[in-house]
Amino acid sequence: MTPLAEIARAKVNLTLRVLGRRPDGYHELESVVAFAGVADRLTLEPGSIDGLTVTGPRAAECGEVGDNLVFRAARAFGEKVAGLRSGHFTLDKHLPAAAGIGGGSADAAAALRLLAANNAIAFDDKRIMDVARATGADISACVASKACIMTGVGENLTPLNLPPMPCVLVNPRVSVATKDVFAALGLKPGQLRTGVSEVLEAIAWPAPGASVDEWLDALAGGINDLEAPAIRIQPVIKDVLSALHAVQGVRLARMSGSGATCFAIFSSDAEAQRAATVIRDGHPNWWVEASVLS
Repeated sequence: MTPLAEIARAKVNLTLRVLGRRPDGYHELESVVAFAGVADRLTLEPGSIDGLTVTGPRAAECGEVGDNLVFRAARAFGEKVAGLRSGHFTLDKHLPAAAGIGGGSADAAAALRLLAANNAIAFDDKRIMDVARATGADISACVASKACIMTGVGENLTPLNLPPMPCVLVNPRVSVATKDVFAALGLKPGQLRTGVSEVLEAIAWPAPGASVDEWLDALAGGINDLEAPAIRIQPVIKDVLSALHAVQGVRLARMSGSGATCFAIFSSDAEAQRAATVIRDGHPNWWVEASVLS
């Protein structure tokens, strides 16, 4: 049978507020999420022996196959759908791991889309999102890979009409464990962060059809609450942000997710490409990609 293929786009948190920590230990979040053009590629060979092969320039960062989110999502979907037809996955890995851009989550979401297509399961079948939520916090948003407001622990999604925004993504090739960043934030179970009610009342994202300038004005008032604790764990993140702020034409620069990847937004593709070249020349060991957020 002809192999099926899906693109697993990088997830970028344009803002990320940590509103508190629930009694069960999970953190309540509010995040504006967009997706970039840079991506991994996942293929499924139906009818082949079930398994996963990882290739590509970032393959070595993926760890054990049994721990890969593609494998875990596929296995969980098989437990949910009796007689699920699977096959052999091949992951062409380009996104850095443990980088705050949901690479593994995007891969898992791509696996769910491929399995749904291979089994004629409707995209809006409840079982897809059930598995996504149970397998990883960011996977739900990555299933559709469209701009949204993500709340709760990642399970509540409100679609956004976000205009395309040229960007540069930079990772200094260091990994940051999400659990370590949340630990450094220091919230105890049941603890709310001060000022949460004021923050929620102040949120007013642009209406559908708003311009890039209107969105940038709104996003400039946001923050990533995990940026400071991530910098304490990996101080090089501050160097990345400084490099992004220093390039010509930058409109907004911030860390994504729990780091260490940071992003900058520009007015044009040409400015983003020039900025990527400047940063790449100055820091040849960093992962630098010009793309578009949407």
